[in-house]
Amino acid sequence: MSLIAPADQEKLREAFNEMTSPVRLLFFTQTLGCETCLETRQILDELPPLSDKISIEEVNLILDGDKAKHGVERVPAIAVVAVVGVDESKQVRDSRIRFLGIAGRLRVHLAHPGGAARRRPSAGTDRSEPRRASPPWTRR
Repeated sequence: MSLIAPADQEKLREAFNEMTSPVRLLFFTQTLGCETCLETRQILDELPPLSDKISIEEVNLILDGDKAKHGVERVPAIAVVAVVGVDESKQVRDSRIRFLGIAGRLRVHLAHPGGAARRRPSAGTDRSEPRRASPPWTRR
């Protein structure tokens, strides 16, 4: 059974199509003491089939401590990193975007991509439409 509704999957496909470079979601987890890690992983596993630009890498916060260099101290957590370059020259650039805590919050962000990025308009600008910040992997 899918945890992401079909209508939300379609919205995500459309949002992912706007991405100009691939991203890797680093999923920080641990086997013991994490009640919501399994549900979070199930949601994450539904994302790569929606776009070939999304990949998931699981990092055990305890066992892979040397990999956990993204300022993550608790689980579950997701760090979004951009993958730049091609083939052997691929490099990872940290976007500094983090999702911390329970999977329910992740669902809100996935169902409404960019919704959390709305900002107040600057003084003297048109206030009728909210401005959206675009992640670095969607900028051309």
